Amino acid sequence: MATGTQPGPSKRIVDAAATPLGRITISREAIAEIVARTVAECYGVVGMAGRRLRRKAIDVSTAEGGGLKIDVHVVVEYGLNLAEVGNSIRARVRYEVERLTQLPVAAVEVHIEDVRR
Repeated sequence: MATGTQPGPSKRIVDAAATPLGRITISREAIAEIVARTVAECYGVVGMAGRRLRRKAIDVSTAEGGGLKIDVHVVVEYGLNLAEVGNSIRARVRYEVERLTQLPVAAVEVHIEDVRR
């Protein structure tokens, strides 16, 4: 199974698999949608938050050593252990992305931007 970005000007596609019958590609937007739905189901997450107005709450890129690097910006419920919520998000996102895409996840970076009641 080959992983990496598609050659050429578009870096929005990730190669999932190549066989003699053809190639399967998955867009970064599709992976981001998997991440968004997974994060929304995590305990303690109130919502998604970008650091700036134009910054996305989820960023999917290719890690230097191979695999996907996923950055997630979230708002967490006040009063919860932030480290535990972050670890839960990281584990669930990695599991779901690998399960649904069969692409290796090198890192999931969870950025807790705010806490709310």
